[in-house]
Amino acid sequence: MTNPLLSDWTADFGLPPFGGISETDFAPAFDAALDAARARINEIAESEEAPSFTNTIEALDQADKTLSRVASVFFTLVSTNATPALEAYQRELSPRLSAYSSEITMNRALFERIETLWTSRDTLDLTGEQDRVLMLTRRGFVRAGALLEGDARDRLKGVMQRLSTLGTQFTQNLLADERSWSMALGGKAMQDLPEFLQAAALAAGRERGAEGPVVTLSRSLLVPFLQFSPDRELRKAAWEAWNSRGANGGDTDNRAIAAETLKLRAERARLLGYDSFADFKLDVEMAKTPANVRDLLMQVWDPAREAALKDGAILTEMIHADGLKGDLQPWDWRYYAERRRAKEHDLDEAELKPYFQLDRMIEAVFSCAERLFGLTATPVDVPTHHPDARAWEISRNGEHVALFIGDYFARGSKRSGAWCSALREQSRSHGDVRPIVLNVCNFAKPPEGKPALLSYDDARTLFHEFGHALHQMLSNVTYERVSGTSVPRDFVELPSQLYEHWLDVPDVLGKFATHAETGQPMPKDLLDRLLAASTYDMGFQTVEYVASALVDLDFHSGPPPVDPMQRQAEVLDDIGMPGAITMRHATPHFAHVFAGDGYSSSYYSYMWSEVMDADAFEAFEETGDPFDPSTAKRLEDHILSVGGSRDAAELYTAFRGRMPGPAALLKGRGLAA
Repeated sequence: MTNPLLSDWTADFGLPPFGGISETDFAPAFDAALDAARARINEIAESEEAPSFTNTIEALDQADKTLSRVASVFFTLVSTNATPALEAYQRELSPRLSAYSSEITMNRALFERIETLWTSRDTLDLTGEQDRVLMLTRRGFVRAGALLEGDARDRLKGVMQRLSTLGTQFTQNLLADERSWSMALGGKAMQDLPEFLQAAALAAGRERGAEGPVVTLSRSLLVPFLQFSPDRELRKAAWEAWNSRGANGGDTDNRAIAAETLKLRAERARLLGYDSFADFKLDVEMAKTPANVRDLLMQVWDPAREAALKDGAILTEMIHADGLKGDLQPWDWRYYAERRRAKEHDLDEAELKPYFQLDRMIEAVFSCAERLFGLTATPVDVPTHHPDARAWEISRNGEHVALFIGDYFARGSKRSGAWCSALREQSRSHGDVRPIVLNVCNFAKPPEGKPALLSYDDARTLFHEFGHALHQMLSNVTYERVSGTSVPRDFVELPSQLYEHWLDVPDVLGKFATHAETGQPMPKDLLDRLLAASTYDMGFQTVEYVASALVDLDFHSGPPPVDPMQRQAEVLDDIGMPGAITMRHATPHFAHVFAGDGYSSSYYSYMWSEVMDADAFEAFEETGDPFDPSTAKRLEDHILSVGGSRDAAELYTAFRGRMPGPAALLKGRGLAA
């Protein structure tokens, strides 16, 4: 029978035939796709034709299209609906894909063709985008070891394969720890929780096959439990389970994996001629050097720490007023901060939650996209990767723009966090290819027949991920190599973090923040209180993030630590980490950094992009209209539509007229002097 992964995909919008794919289809599909890609690469490398942009760069771009299609389906499923069989095959597949990548970038004949084009590029009459693609292609080969010889080439190939294996194992260990823990709730422990949290715990229990309500390590369930449970011992148990993911000993312990990963990354950097992995990684980012990153982070750290210490002193007084002795602990902070918010800002998360219905917030996301960019979202019934997922056709002036898929609810088979990916990216080099974009979140699933309720932070996550989706969907370039989010890591978060600002626009909340039971809009006084408290507890939020970024930077800026946990403790001690706050992502569960190379040495990038997003939203505010058409047009023309076809700093300067400093960021976080 024909393998559905290798046949033509005839479903609407060119979607994969999800309903007809079985787990056993992947191994033969990857075998065939890898063989075909290798054959095509060899044809390009061994061609007797003189190198040209078309027969080398464009041909290279198309050589592994089938492999990319199969991989897009596989990694969508293994990250959102994993099974033991898929995870076992992923452990086998990861080093094979790494080896294939090394084969390409270390193919001497292929690189010589690219080098010939590079040295003669002034005579090739290339477009600006083609010149950029050529530069990025050559740079990618060089950074992957194309200039290395002999033992160094072989060693780098081995290092990359081992890193691939370690990243897969880190991810699977973390997911295993998250799956294996839950805490039953009953009696007073359940009765003391607000109704929305009781409903979420009941739904989580059903999803886990438990006899009653449970708390799991899904962030959308665990964080509100830490906010609202008055039982200090239960809060401590939940927090310790959350904080110890990847550090519980046994087969799922990630600490040795982190140490080996850091050692191999340092070796990789040395093989490629860099002093440290951070020097290697940041060389192609906007920040350029570790010193520049540290300078920005410390500009934010000092005022954030000062604010957090002041807040911590107030929360400590509250603990002592409750008759408890000793210091404020990490499992206390959110509970007492929520009580303080209710008192000082007259805000209660339980009062707010019914106004943040998932479906209404999705409407808000789409409404803002329509007002800014003229996009229309129409629900469509198409086969997706999981029954919980939903799809919309995105169009403009009646023309198809993209297919958007949202997969919003937590489940045991889905890795934690939130992200945006593409089943297909936009390009025009071989026909007008429109993207298929996926947003994945982990919100608490409601009981059957009940609306899904979000926290304000959850709603912000929804806007954030759709900002990434807009970057993909509004892409309008020729080559996939520079399409959508194919930009420097410290620029990629600009569109996502910028889009978060529209959640706070009063008329957006006024229209879409409607009560789940009454349908009434959020009262103006509650809306005003919510917006007035937008920077509440920002010292805590900033400290836990910046501490993680500084540890990541330190890990990769010098000799690799023999014991990452000891080095983590030393870094936190050096910067004066408040005792009641922990890193947002401690090393054993720091998936951004250790599940792959994506954010390694680059977790700072959220902050770097925030410098720009705060300044960029001020461009709208300066007009007096958060939906100003001309500013939105500049944003699309200079940032959202052009992907990585030009230098990131050049793109931002074209939009704003200059590069920003951190003043708008500090102001937006309420940390300005």
